[in-house]
Amino acid sequence: MSDKAFDASLDLLRRLNPKKISKNLLNLCRLEPELAEDLLSSVDTPLKIQKCGKTGKSYLCCDYNRDGDSYRSPWSNQYYPTIDDEDQAPHPTAYLRTMEEFANDSFDIYRDLYYEGGESSVYFWDTEDEDVNQTGEIGFAGVVLLKKQIDPTNQGNGGCWDSIHVFEVIPENSGIATYKLTSTVILDLSTSQGMDMFLSGNLTRQNEKKLKYTSASSHVANIGSVIEDTESKLRNMLQEVYFDKTKSIIGDLRSIQTLNVKEDERLRQETLIKKLRQL
Repeated sequence: MSDKAFDASLDLLRRLNPKKISKNLLNLCRLEPELAEDLLSSVDTPLKIQKCGKTGKSYLCCDYNRDGDSYRSPWSNQYYPTIDDEDQAPHPTAYLRTMEEFANDSFDIYRDLYYEGGESSVYFWDTEDEDVNQTGEIGFAGVVLLKKQIDPTNQGNGGCWDSIHVFEVIPENSGIATYKLTSTVILDLSTSQGMDMFLSGNLTRQNEKKLKYTSASSHVANIGSVIEDTESKLRNMLQEVYFDKTKSIIGDLRSIQTLNVKEDERLRQETLIKKLRQL
């Protein structure tokens, strides 16, 4: 029964307004509390921004840096709001923490170059012991979060782009590692010029590559390369699926040409096609 309820919940969320995904998810968790943990870990929602109490820097919150109602800051490695059992809460090992700090600095530069603003956060965690190659190197996993918002007071237009890149690094032999990536982009655009309109949705794709590495920093560089390539493809797909299709629909619904002009164009096209078929 629980599996059926979980599948039904996911099916329902796919059919409800994507702009209200966070509210709908919260209502489902209240309706079926026993499914709350599975739903929160399975459904991607727009990222929330929180401030680090120690450094004052902003960071992004998701299920991967959450412990109860608190979220770990990548800048200070501490949970906020503060929890009593901080030592018992999930933290990366010393090796991964060093790599996590380097990754946050690196993706902060990536965010500034590609997004010209916004927020970014990177979190690492250890995987199972079976991800160990013959040289004793242990695999790990993590998530790269990127968020860019447009002020809704900017000429009546607002919007938000959220990127969630969950990856796993599996070291192999001869300095080669497999990088598995699952990327989700959540897009939300709105305008209030003349009438209220909005465009919301999400897109998820998976990617896998085998790349050479020499050190921890090269792992971060490889992860960045795979994410850069995936984000470029996702942007192009969103351009085709959302914007080009919306433009086509609006063009069919509303045209600045008169009906006579459109009818003449249609007749000329039919005549041309007939003549080409006769050749």
